[in-house]
Amino acid sequence: MLSFKIVVVSDQVYEGKKRDVSGSIAERIIVSRGYNVCGKTVIPNSYKEIVRAIRSSDRCDVFLFIGGTGASPRDITVDVVRSLAWRHIPGYGEYFRLRSVNRTGLHGILSRAELYVLGDGRIAVVLPGSPDAVELGLEILLGIVEHLVEEVKRYEGPHQKP
Repeated sequence: MLSFKIVVVSDQVYEGKKRDVSGSIAERIIVSRGYNVCGKTVIPNSYKEIVRAIRSSDRCDVFLFIGGTGASPRDITVDVVRSLAWRHIPGYGEYFRLRSVNRTGLHGILSRAELYVLGDGRIAVVLPGSPDAVELGLEILLGIVEHLVEEVKRYEGPHQKP
């Protein structure tokens, strides 16, 4: 069974000024699909804290970062995760933005949602902080995640069809 670490990146949630709605939604969706949540944490928009979340985590298969995907100078989650990634899977972000535009209009192209493979073979997905974006992002991710994890772990042998 795949395990997910949920990392909510939000200064306001971290400081207690807002409630963590999106992280709770993510946990509910992940568990309802039969996966394990090996941890959930809230951190500020900080390079050091994002790196620490990845380095100090248990052996979870997938990191789900929520927040930090906008155009603001404070939105650094995508940039930090990209700097630690071994491989980028561009189709995920492209498809997320396409679906977002269909749902919310042109503002959907401003999202920097992305999917990466880290150097140790774990998966990292970065989603916007809105509840709708988390639901959409997980709908897409959970449709491909098992195949993606299998592919990342396969060094030899035949390609497994999804």
